Amino acid sequence: MNLSVDQIALLAQEVEITDPIDWDMLNVDENTSYKLMAISVLEMFQKIEKDQQLVIALASVTKLLVENFVLNLKLETRNVK
Repeated sequence: MNLSVDQIALLAQEVEITDPIDWDMLNVDENTSYKLMAISVLEMFQKIEKDQQLVIALASVTKLLVENFVLNLKLETRNVK
């Protein structure tokens, strides 16, 4: 499957519908950020053997979900105090 940078960025942005990022507090452009990350992901995957790409993708998604979970817990803890 060949996806373009724009397609990957748009798919990633769709996740924000249920898990929005507060872009107002950041000094970066949302679309540019997604495109830069999509370029980075594509470059990494092009270096990985095809049969390993799914394993790497699943491990990467899991790692990102854990990081997001921990960050949200830390933010909630700060807001409670």
